[in-house]
Amino acid sequence: MSVVTSPTIEFAAPLDAPPSGVHHGAARAANDNVAAEASRILAAVLDADEGYSRLLLKAAAGAGKSFVLRRLVADAIAHTNTRRIAVVAFTNKQVFLLAGDLGDALGRDRVCLFVSSRRLHDVPDDVLHRATVITKTAEIPDSCEVIVATCHKLGAISERNRQLQYFGAGVNGEAPFDVLFVDEAWQIAHHVFGMVSNAAPIWVGVGDVGQLPPIEVGTNPWRGDPGYNPWRAWPTGYGNDPLTWSDELPAVHRPAAGHLGLWRAFYPDWKYDLHCVAAPRDRLSKFGAMPDVSAAIWEQVGTGVPTLVEVDGLLDADAADVDLPLVEFLESLLDDLFTAGFTLTTAEYDDATGEPTGKLRKQKPGSKGGNPLVAVLATRNQAVDDATDAVERLREKHGLTDHDLLASTVDSWQGQTNGFTVALHPLTGASKLDEFNSAFGRLAVTCTRATHGLLLVARPGLDDLLREAPARPGTPFGEPGVRQLPRQTHQRILRTFARGKLTVST
Repeated sequence: MSVVTSPTIEFAAPLDAPPSGVHHGAARAANDNVAAEASRILAAVLDADEGYSRLLLKAAAGAGKSFVLRRLVADAIAHTNTRRIAVVAFTNKQVFLLAGDLGDALGRDRVCLFVSSRRLHDVPDDVLHRATVITKTAEIPDSCEVIVATCHKLGAISERNRQLQYFGAGVNGEAPFDVLFVDEAWQIAHHVFGMVSNAAPIWVGVGDVGQLPPIEVGTNPWRGDPGYNPWRAWPTGYGNDPLTWSDELPAVHRPAAGHLGLWRAFYPDWKYDLHCVAAPRDRLSKFGAMPDVSAAIWEQVGTGVPTLVEVDGLLDADAADVDLPLVEFLESLLDDLFTAGFTLTTAEYDDATGEPTGKLRKQKPGSKGGNPLVAVLATRNQAVDDATDAVERLREKHGLTDHDLLASTVDSWQGQTNGFTVALHPLTGASKLDEFNSAFGRLAVTCTRATHGLLLVARPGLDDLLREAPARPGTPFGEPGVRQLPRQTHQRILRTFARGKLTVST
């Protein structure tokens, strides 16, 4: 185990000063305005007053896109020119949540979760009571107007024919559904979306443009067209298409106000200024007494400003991103945190206006409900195995649950939310930028899960690496997209972090 030898740690403020922003109801209203315009356009398409085939709503991480999706689904199913709509996502975990939320909004008898019989036992009990759950087309009740499924389930072989035979075409007269909604659209690859693309004549995609694709870019069996790669998210093929309407949600709900500079750095091409519903002091962290260095680190994390600690003096790592000594350092910080105790405080907002109600929601170890308190993230499975071992030791020592503390790969944790994120920087210890460690999506998921605080740790040398490593293209394989070069992306992100350095002995 490493022992801190630095008597204290001081943090340099971010090189890019945290920006001012619009908060509360004013930020929320910006999203509401875009959602209202999307609903108007969709209604005009259904009325044949507009000729669009696709609507794409781009969202930053934590923009409340699920809320907007539910609104658009409700508006669509209420239209006279819709008989039935489908809602798809990539994973079962996503569709379970969607079905429950849509059932709450529209009524259990109107929403059907269409799931594989092999996954029926995975459906949470509360979802079984909030939506109609079936495994076969012939079991879909006549009352169900909204069918929620994964792309693989809805797009199974002959499934479209079974739907047409069982309940016929929608108002459109050809396809079984009148509108196809796609949640986390930028997570679904071209060849996967192709399974369901003929389910409806109108597609509505909502999602985070920084989401990781479900399959890593690698050997491509369909390399015929050098400008196209079916591993890429399907909306990237419609950037300049005249039949596609698109817009952006300009406000985020998830992060603390101190993270706004980081969020803007991930979305530099946003046509609006990105704003944050949470204002300064809406998200607070209170800590018990702990050793000076740990106290300084956690107090910095608790400010809501992204925090990076570079640790020198550790034993050598097995590999750049499989670094047991660095994980053990994190374990010591987390041990001090849970020994001292801490409380996260969150301002609550009015559902209709986005303005604070004056009430505060508190979470601490042992609390039930809400998001997990602390998530430890790493990129490689082996690194997460090491982190999991540390987490299990800490759970046993402090009597914690997996709601208090958990470990995950970055890829598996996308779409999730937690209080504090503690993570190994994807480039720690690296000697070069490669396809894996420099991926925009992996960095984005690492940095955008937290509501209260973000702590990244790394060995020294990130700045030297980014200054000296050979450049990599931003859009490999001639694929479409506007991603900037990885070197510039990582440098831009680091400029939003408060940074401190420590020396340890072993």
